[in-house]
Amino acid sequence: MTFIDYFAWFVLFILVAMVVAIFAALGMAPGRIAHRRGHPWAQAVAIGGWATLIFAFPFWPLVLIWAFVDAPARAEPRP
Repeated sequence: MTFIDYFAWFVLFILVAMVVAIFAALGMAPGRIAHRRGHPWAQAVAIGGWATLIFAFPFWPLVLIWAFVDAPARAEPRP
């Protein structure tokens, strides 16, 4: 094998590693944001981030939005 062959394998390895790293970062993003913001359903957001990224990518942005939305505070009953 020549130098160019080794260089091509190296570039291919770097590209595959980058794709895996980006996929992992996208999967973890909604859960990390929800945990950092103190979201009441942070674990559900984290699971939803991975599930929608793997099975139904068009819904992944909705889970990302859900990570930023907090549940409304309960209204105090009037005396």
